[in-house]
Amino acid sequence: MNVKETSAAIKAGEVSLGIEIGSTRIKSVLITKDFKTIASGSYQWENQFENGIWTYSLEQLWDGIQDSYKQLSAEIESKYHTSLTKIDNIGISAMMHGYLAFSKEDELLVPFRTWRNNITGPATDELTDLFNFNIPQRWCIAHLYQAILNKEEHVNNISFLTTLSGYVHWQLTGKKVIGIGDASGAFPIDEELGDYNEIFMEEFEQLENVKKYDWKIHEILPKVLKAGEEAGSLTEPGSKLLDPSGKLQNGNAMAPPEGDAGTGMVATNSIRKRTGNISIGTSAFAMVVLDKPLQKVHREIDIVTTPNGSNVAMVHTDNCSSDIDAWLQIFQDFTERLGMNLTPEKLYETLFLNASKSDPDAGGLVNYSYLSGEVITEIFDGRPMFVRTMNSNFNLANFIQAQLYGAFAPLAIGMDTLTEDEQIKLDVMIAQGGLFKTPVIAQQVLANALDIPISVMETAGEGGPWGMAVLAEYMKKSSDMPLEDFLDQEVFEAPETMTLNPEPEGVEGYAKFLKRYQESLPAERIAGDKLLERKDV
Repeated sequence: MNVKETSAAIKAGEVSLGIEIGSTRIKSVLITKDFKTIASGSYQWENQFENGIWTYSLEQLWDGIQDSYKQLSAEIESKYHTSLTKIDNIGISAMMHGYLAFSKEDELLVPFRTWRNNITGPATDELTDLFNFNIPQRWCIAHLYQAILNKEEHVNNISFLTTLSGYVHWQLTGKKVIGIGDASGAFPIDEELGDYNEIFMEEFEQLENVKKYDWKIHEILPKVLKAGEEAGSLTEPGSKLLDPSGKLQNGNAMAPPEGDAGTGMVATNSIRKRTGNISIGTSAFAMVVLDKPLQKVHREIDIVTTPNGSNVAMVHTDNCSSDIDAWLQIFQDFTERLGMNLTPEKLYETLFLNASKSDPDAGGLVNYSYLSGEVITEIFDGRPMFVRTMNSNFNLANFIQAQLYGAFAPLAIGMDTLTEDEQIKLDVMIAQGGLFKTPVIAQQVLANALDIPISVMETAGEGGPWGMAVLAEYMKKSSDMPLEDFLDQEVFEAPETMTLNPEPEGVEGYAKFLKRYQESLPAERIAGDKLLERKDV
């Protein structure tokens, strides 16, 4: 579309909006019917560690959503000289899992507990044994059962339990619903039924610790919807909540709210069976759409679903790029002290390109990027730690390479279970995330780390909010074709993709790094034990 055609589409409301609430950024993306992004807005935020809990303020959440939308609207007015008053379809996505519990008066009972918390170990052990199905510590049901085991008073008063995307959607529409992909990180899904697993629900309700409560688990969880189903419409209070200026009209159709894993699959066209994608950010997760059930339960592999309900094996790491961001902020501060004004993008590019000069094994350096605990390596408290010996080749190239190697290490450990133990075969693996904005470097490291070809699509840089906008657009056309065909035939007709194969020297070097990384884990644990001893004094 040219500018005139786009302006006319905006005036007619022939646009779709995707909003994604990520771990560090809330982003809004507006697309036209040909899936081109015409405006965006973003808001930076961070979780806080309060009273032993990783949490976000819901007040800041709404400030961020409104600010992100305001930026998007301002860009529309600046570029197309028209106001954004009508939107055909809207979709909300957010970081998955966590715990948002509300009373019958719709009051939040305890501060939002995010996916980052590793505080539900006893609950996950018991529920995994009960269901013979892996229940990770991040899941909503794990947080609920741990609160029961802890005898927390608020559990008596729960009337509604949801995820972050489900909460925002509820506030905008009045509907207590959730997309099946996000729902699969709340409670196990029956793939054939397309809903929560009824047998597991009955088993949960028969637990002695659960029987004493008046509520039933199926009554307090949101209703499950698949991609393409309508999930209500924007109410008048919802439109004012999204756009306090009052310009946005209500009545816009709303898509089922989804998790960031699902929108990542859409953004990389990884919905078909035997396809996979990797999302890299504050956390990292690899998603492999299964064409057969796994042979056994693995604690490091979650079973979730695509937005249209197919089973997915998910390797989720609680940490990835946050420690890289922290270290690079040090370099940013240093360059500013020298009177240099480098943009973050230029700084990342400069340092990442320098990493290409590193030793294949990062010179004997090791970095643990554990801002929070890491379940895959059984580290239960956040302790970022950089390690070197007197014999390490400590230079800038190896230091940056160790940051990249360490960011991907838990993911590599988890993926070994799928590729080696379960012998899962993939037709394609597509990656997305901010680390890939600098071409080749992080992509090649990931290919070497996993020893599989990694592709990066041009559209993958659009990320989850664009994927959510596509799902919102799909809602009108779902009767015509399945989601995977819609993506192939209408959205990704001729995608620009760059694929990098593993390099033998890099694969060997990363294997040496990973061996050293795993052998040095006791040092990470000892450091944590010493830290806890100091806290106890």
